Amino acid sequence: MQEWVYFLQREAVSEGERVIVFIDGSNFYHSLKSGFGSAKIDFSLLINHLVGNRHLVRVYYYNATLHPTQGEQQVKSQQSFLNAVRSLPYFEVRLGRLEPRGNTYVEKGVDVRLAVEMLKFAVAGIYDTAILVSGDADFSHAVQAVKDLGKHVELAFCTRGLSRQLQQVCDRFIQIDQDLLEECGWQSPPS
Repeated sequence: MQEWVYFLQREAVSEGERVIVFIDGSNFYHSLKSGFGSAKIDFSLLINHLVGNRHLVRVYYYNATLHPTQGEQQVKSQQSFLNAVRSLPYFEVRLGRLEPRGNTYVEKGVDVRLAVEMLKFAVAGIYDTAILVSGDADFSHAVQAVKDLGKHVELAFCTRGLSRQLQQVCDRFIQIDQDLLEECGWQSPPS
């Protein structure tokens, strides 16, 4: 029965439907690392899977740059990754910052920017459907506001680290599981 419902939902998708994908980079990275041991995937393949035959307007990838005290090699590695993401067609990178708080770092200027841009682009009528790649419950109110404007919001995420509240407010949930990840070039880390 569940497969049949999924089939009906996929058939209802229109080829003229305009889609923007919003990726909460840090949240997605940590979910992949904790759930699957590796976060190395081909973002182009992932986006192609999520968008399907609809019209991709743009992909916005949000993250925070590492603090210099987190290690020169890690900072260089992140910069290399961000440059690779920037080079992908239709991808935009939006960066916040990490601020030290005691023994840890706190992400600043990322989640609010994602929520504001999701809402701003909905109000401007730039997309019909937003695909949010995050498990963070903090986006629930922004998602509801976008839906109240007559837009659709799909949530794509792993079950690990997923907020039930966020899943329930979205119109559709696309589970990112090992099969989907393997289609996107992911390989399990060596044992």
